[in-house]
Amino acid sequence: MSYNDTFIRACKKQEVDTLPVWYMRQAGRYDPEYRKIKEKYSLLEICKQPELAAEVTMMPVKKLGVDAAILYSDIMNPVASIGIDFDIVKDVGPVIHNPVRTAADVAKLRPIQVEQDLSHIIKTIEILVAELQVPLITFAGAPFTVASYLIEGKPSKNYIRTKELMYGEPAVWFQLMDKLGDMVIAYLKAQFAAGAKAVQLFDSWIGALSPRDFEKYVLPTIERIFAELSDQEQPKIYFPGVSSGELLPLLHNVKADVIGLDWRVSIAEGRRRVGSAFAVQGNLDPYVLTAPMEVIQEQAKAIIDQGIQQPGYVFNLGHGLFPEASLDKLRELTDYVHTYSKQAIAQLKQGSGV
Repeated sequence: MSYNDTFIRACKKQEVDTLPVWYMRQAGRYDPEYRKIKEKYSLLEICKQPELAAEVTMMPVKKLGVDAAILYSDIMNPVASIGIDFDIVKDVGPVIHNPVRTAADVAKLRPIQVEQDLSHIIKTIEILVAELQVPLITFAGAPFTVASYLIEGKPSKNYIRTKELMYGEPAVWFQLMDKLGDMVIAYLKAQFAAGAKAVQLFDSWIGALSPRDFEKYVLPTIERIFAELSDQEQPKIYFPGVSSGELLPLLHNVKADVIGLDWRVSIAEGRRRVGSAFAVQGNLDPYVLTAPMEVIQEQAKAIIDQGIQQPGYVFNLGHGLFPEASLDKLRELTDYVHTYSKQAIAQLKQGSGV
């Protein structure tokens, strides 16, 4: 099998004959085979076994026919290296046993030691790069999103403690952003060195901030992260999570290649807001997958029709897959994106005389 680089070419805004597709959280509980593995091992236990983590990473590539793999890991993995004691609790998410809420707590955070503490993740990347015939996407959690867990102590709906620190003690907040920014930069550089073909920075909860607060309290760190990675030729994706449409116009100076969009902003509008420098990725509402197949295809078609209007589009969901999603529907959706986009791109070229 020849290497499929369609995803990379789309990220670089090069022409493609067929749209690439992958799904956030594509290695997950919708897959019965993965659920059986989870009966024996926790998420963190899987991550510590490179061969098993690589196997889980490759499952959706084999079963769905997607054009990229995303590393099976968790955004919380690197924080163990900087001094955070946490667990991933079933039906809750990350639970922090030593929350970060004061200047003293921030001062205790130490620099990340990737080779010493996260060698199992680097080994997983190396295994996958050697075996995959599609690009491997690796990732990190963005500073605000990670900070929200560290400060709240667990997932939150209102981020009250996070905002209390941000507004009330800005000096401490910026110290925390600096330390988490350093962590992300070192972690992603190590992933590139291990052979990652692209990286994504997940900022899942940044939509909780107003544009003004995002610009003041978080954006400088995001810009610094991507500036530090700008010498890497591999594509870099920033996903500002759900409800982040109002933040998109502020991203012009971020040295990313691709901006991920959630389903609240159309592909056309997302492109208008971020500007022409970026490719875009997204943005089917994951819960459309509960609908009949004809409805799923109708929604996907509308997104594809906008995506193909300019080079630089990757089909994805607007957020991660959920456990009740259907493996069969995902496989059929993947086939539909490939088949329909190939026809639509060919017709578009023919109509423009290319």
